[in-house]
Amino acid sequence: MQIIRRITSILFLSVFIGHAQKNDISIIVQPYLQDVTPNSIKILWETSSGEESIVEWGLTPKLGKKARGHAFDINFSASRIHEVKINGLKRFTEYYYRVKTEKATSDIFQFKTPPFASDNESFKIVAMSDMQYDSQNPNKFSEIVNEGVLSYIEEKFKGSISKNLAMVLVPGDLVPNGTNYNEWKDKFFNPAKKLLTDVPLYPVLGNHERNSIFYFKYFSLPDNGTPAYAEHWWYKDYGNTRIIGLDSNTDFISTSQQISWLENVLNKTAKDENIDFVFAQIHHPHKSELWIPGEADITGKVVKALEKFTTETGKPSIHFFGHTHGYSRGQSKDHKHLWVNVASAGGAIDNWGEFEGRDYDEFTVTQDEYGFVMVEVDGSEHDPKFTVKRISRGNEEMPRNNELRDSITIWKKERKPITPESISPNNETVAITGTVLKAGEFKSTYNGAFHAASHWQVSKTKDFSKPVLNNWKQFENWYYKENRQKNDDLTDEKTKRLKPNTTYYWRVRYRDQNLNWSDWSKTLIFTTKE
Repeated sequence: MQIIRRITSILFLSVFIGHAQKNDISIIVQPYLQDVTPNSIKILWETSSGEESIVEWGLTPKLGKKARGHAFDINFSASRIHEVKINGLKRFTEYYYRVKTEKATSDIFQFKTPPFASDNESFKIVAMSDMQYDSQNPNKFSEIVNEGVLSYIEEKFKGSISKNLAMVLVPGDLVPNGTNYNEWKDKFFNPAKKLLTDVPLYPVLGNHERNSIFYFKYFSLPDNGTPAYAEHWWYKDYGNTRIIGLDSNTDFISTSQQISWLENVLNKTAKDENIDFVFAQIHHPHKSELWIPGEADITGKVVKALEKFTTETGKPSIHFFGHTHGYSRGQSKDHKHLWVNVASAGGAIDNWGEFEGRDYDEFTVTQDEYGFVMVEVDGSEHDPKFTVKRISRGNEEMPRNNELRDSITIWKKERKPITPESISPNNETVAITGTVLKAGEFKSTYNGAFHAASHWQVSKTKDFSKPVLNNWKQFENWYYKENRQKNDDLTDEKTKRLKPNTTYYWRVRYRDQNLNWSDWSKTLIFTTKE
């Protein structure tokens, strides 16, 4: 009898413990949104245990509909990631939802599906990177999200966050060490939960992710990349814009396969009349004014492919990046292509003078500050455009409260300035040093356009195939906290030492602040003497 009682007690205790554990299930990573289309969405969350994966959803907070998914292991423990795909949604529509794993139930959140490109709807994107973790500023990423992004959206726009923000792009370095399981919850998901519950997230790998299995388990990204490198690169369409995610960590991937895939996607995009713009995101910079050692050759190949695509199709493009912890905005000389560093959203700032830097011609603005980038896309059928805004949180020396620190608007349609007048020298003989090229004032038929860049060429041949002077100057060049282009009106340019007794040809073209180049001016001739 004692043995029977003992066995009964053990069984009862086992059932009791199992029941208690079942009731103790908790949500340890709040729901976040992935891979949304006009009629579907993926919702993921993590619990301390439990297999049940349910999303209740509907057009009102009463919900009313239910979708089931699956759960899978994350760290060889009881913790489970849950993924549920909801189908049958209406395009460009707000929905309410909550997640359930047995008795663990989330609050009710919202999401909004994308429009079709033919709907010609406008939308907004936030891009930020390198949240990582700085022990000197442990709450910086939470500040960027809550006092930065969420407060900015609430102040500037009406309605819910899901209504006003289409997606969040993160070009890498989400956590300090991607192989550390706890960092994903503590350093990334928890600080950003009020944003990620309502707005779809699209990250790419940074070097700090270390190609970790946790990255690939936590995210369910589009599966349209190269199968052997699933989720390393992919693309996602939202309205009239194609978002391309890329991987610059060459230790783990085939560069040739990725570039071949990218070129193939761009070739298809060129033929797609629904796509007006292409935004790529990749972690490492091609050029970095604050931190030269962070530059990567693979990003140069990406830039070259995007420049070629943009010029051949007339569809403007951007590459967002990070790795260097500060903001930079540049633009290609001959293409409607922007270079935008969207860091830092938490990682320690790369301060001016702290590392080896360089003043590159492409960049007009570089700031050693925290912040994020807002992109407002106008889906107009007849005149689409996008505006990039840098919203700054400042730095330790100069805190800022969501201050607009830089802005540029790019139209798809060409808006050429009037061809500039080349004035002098004109059939003159000049000295071999100190010659100044002079052109007329900037003019445009478009309201608000102003003189943002000049491109000067001097050549020994009429076709300018091998110019001896090929100078590109922009109206501003913020480098090391000063504008190195201050007081330059861009209508004259001093030549370097020229050869004596030689005939030279020269010309100039002007660019407005929206990256539209004029035609080249009339070619003038001059000769030199000792």
